[in-house]
Amino acid sequence: MVMKMKDKILILSGTFGQGHQQVANAIKEAADLRLHEYDTVVVDFMAWAHPNMYPISHYVYMKSIQKLPQLYGYLYQKTHDRNAFSTGLNTIMSSGMGKMLKLLQQIRPNVVICTFPFAAGILSKLKEYGLTNVPLVTVITDHSTHSYWIHPFTDHYIVGSNGVRQELIRLGISDEQISSTGIPIRTKFLQPMEKEKWVQKYGLQPNFPAILIMGGGDGLIGEGLLKTDILDKLPFKAQFIILCGRNEKLRKQLEMELKSSKHRFHLFGFIENVQELMAISDLIVTKPGGVTTSEAIAMEMPMILYKPLPGQEQDNALFLTKSGVAVQAKNPSEIMNAITGILNNVQTMFQMKENARSLQKKEAAFDAVHIIRDLMFYQKPFYEADLSLMTKWRTNRLLKREGAFYSHI
Repeated sequence: MVMKMKDKILILSGTFGQGHQQVANAIKEAADLRLHEYDTVVVDFMAWAHPNMYPISHYVYMKSIQKLPQLYGYLYQKTHDRNAFSTGLNTIMSSGMGKMLKLLQQIRPNVVICTFPFAAGILSKLKEYGLTNVPLVTVITDHSTHSYWIHPFTDHYIVGSNGVRQELIRLGISDEQISSTGIPIRTKFLQPMEKEKWVQKYGLQPNFPAILIMGGGDGLIGEGLLKTDILDKLPFKAQFIILCGRNEKLRKQLEMELKSSKHRFHLFGFIENVQELMAISDLIVTKPGGVTTSEAIAMEMPMILYKPLPGQEQDNALFLTKSGVAVQAKNPSEIMNAITGILNNVQTMFQMKENARSLQKKEAAFDAVHIIRDLMFYQKPFYEADLSLMTKWRTNRLLKREGAFYSHI
């Protein structure tokens, strides 16, 4: 008996920051649970399309946000709206149409989901050239919009908040093309929380307040904050759970430097089961990445936001503080004051948790999958064989049409 090959769902992501990849994994988990008739494939498109350049570009990106955040912020703002500069830079970053077409022909997906903006841009161009008609769903992974997320042949946008939805409508995207599901998070945040078990697992003291400090998968939050003289300004003893991500140098440094503190410390590198540490913590100090803060909201954790990157993280911080689930601190002293103010005020803690409860969308990944499933029924995708089908006149016509679409953005 010949087994019928399953239809495919292709998710295109990128590891320039952990959020894009985490959202891709969240949607894959939900699709695997709800859409058994499909195989879901996740591809880091930048690494796949540019294997030689990717390590260099990734290194430059990480160094730029660590050492030159203002330059990163300048480029973000310079390209926020569609203009000649943003279009030119987008053309450079979106190279790889041939690789994209090859990937489509290899996997032959029924739908493509992009959690990385440049992958969405490449696929939109292929669709406009008439080389494929595969449905394209873009999942915006922050509470902000940017010109690089918006492309003329995107079929549907999945966004994290109503504010982003309204901004897309203002930019000319029809209401029917947008769904506000919340930012998709992993299914483990829906599982029962075994707090007492995990307190014992990680060796915490049940009667001491627990403060979780994390700065994304690469541990970028440590500089300046994690000093004994700073942390010891807290008027009570506490236990700090510090996630250093892949920054092993930082973890070893903190092991030595924090020995003399009055507090207890639990230091970790990159960890998969972050929901366990969130469950046993009273609050979190973090950078305002879209995914991390969505996970914290799901766990009803009060947040203290520190050192947002200029750009999307600043937009996230504004959304979260306005929603009453977070406060923002500009320096380590303000962080200590915020920790004291939240932990010493039962009403403040209660209200922030209530705000998180009303804002949370734990099942965002499943809601996204239902939208994607419905979209797949409208048409059968095709994939042309060769990029040479794009004649010069067709390319010129495309550029004129693309210019007309972007003129109002």
